[in-house]
Amino acid sequence: MRNMSLGALFLALIFSPHFLDARHQACKPSGKVKGKKPPPDHCNEDDNICCIEGKYYTTYKCSPSVSASTKGVLYLTGFEKGGDGYKPSKCDNKYHSDDTPVVSLPSGWYNGGRRCLNNITISGNGRSVEAVVVDVCDSSMGCDADHDYLPPCANNVVGASEAVWKALGVPLKDWGELDITWSDA
Repeated sequence: MRNMSLGALFLALIFSPHFLDARHQACKPSGKVKGKKPPPDHCNEDDNICCIEGKYYTTYKCSPSVSASTKGVLYLTGFEKGGDGYKPSKCDNKYHSDDTPVVSLPSGWYNGGRRCLNNITISGNGRSVEAVVVDVCDSSMGCDADHDYLPPCANNVVGASEAVWKALGVPLKDWGELDITWSDA
């Protein structure tokens, strides 16, 4: 009889709305930022990723939970001086070659710098590669001079150097965005 009571309690717990909420707790938006007008000649036809004046952009202080196979979206970014990063990497205040497998993580996964200079394993396109976390892509702020008038990052993106894309065997024509999984190495 005691086993039936424990079994009934277990079933009651797993079907409880509170249990399901905690187990499947998602990262919810933390706010919005309003786009500001970039300085003249800052954004042009080739650089249409800047914030749009008056548009609201969602911000996140968190990212989806990290597991042994965390889902994310890989995107191409540069870490060289004059590249996409615009500034040295946050972890070591250095620029990094596009030939080095390095990544940036959104604010939640960056975890206040706790993943700085640690390796993560990225899997996609049927292959895996290890890369070093060197930077944060701010998902909690954006659309201002400090963020080069770029919108906040999505909370599930991994910005990767060309070396990562090459190691994953993604054809050059398909570089840009790729569904991936990743984990701490």
